[in-house]
Amino acid sequence: MKVKLGVSTWLWTSPFNPETIRLFPKIKSMGFSAVEIPVEDPALIDLPLVKQALHENELEAVICGAFGAARDLTHEDPSIHQNCFRYIEACFAISQALNCSFVAGPMYSAVGKARLLPDDQRQKEWDLAVTNLRKVCQMADLYGQQIALEPLNRFETDLVNTAEDVVRLVRDINHPAAKILLDSFHMSLEEKNLRDAIEAAAQDLIHVQVSENYRGIPGTGQTCWKDIKAGLESIGYQETVCIESFTPEVKELAGAVCIWKKFSKSQDHFAEQGIQFLQELFRD
Repeated sequence: MKVKLGVSTWLWTSPFNPETIRLFPKIKSMGFSAVEIPVEDPALIDLPLVKQALHENELEAVICGAFGAARDLTHEDPSIHQNCFRYIEACFAISQALNCSFVAGPMYSAVGKARLLPDDQRQKEWDLAVTNLRKVCQMADLYGQQIALEPLNRFETDLVNTAEDVVRLVRDINHPAAKILLDSFHMSLEEKNLRDAIEAAAQDLIHVQVSENYRGIPGTGQTCWKDIKAGLESIGYQETVCIESFTPEVKELAGAVCIWKKFSKSQDHFAEQGIQFLQELFRD
């Protein structure tokens, strides 16, 4: 099965800055062909340095956004929307400069915004997300980009939790730039069947993130990997499958995603064991 294997720099550090580029030779030597670059602060991305390092290490980049409370397209304050638009546009510019084709992430709302809402209030926020994401898609067109919208588990958002949810969101946005990212960690919490979820996303699926059901090394937990492979095979997926997890050494990020302990003896070991498992999984 032809997929590209990648890893997020969040596995080792945060935020991405010029020092993070030192990871690229190691990432390449482990066998990865892609590196996911989380853009927490666009001002920290030194494009000439990143572009040179990608070229020298023969790595493709994937651009992922970070959406906190100040970047919330469903906030009641329109000034917050404008701040998010500016941030997403900066991500598009970075993605375009690095020859990438999309920006990924849960950009419909702020991560951690999880509440029990009346139906009318939830519909209002849904409609606002659709309206604002259509504007984002129009902006994406100007940069030759798409967006890969990511469902999150119920503890991190109350708006888009499943493949069915994100498919409905893409349909409501009704713009060719609106696409889908699925993450096996969130899927393990929210989906009844992993293959069915992947097949529901079908040709709109342009990026996949993976870790175990407990955020650990792929292949060491309860995730049904044969269903993930079967689903990706059935839709002819040939894009990137990217390991995404985190380290408790980065306190702010660890707190945001509730990572309180190490999942491996080292982050290098996590990446090495993870890619070995994925190479075996996707071997023809």
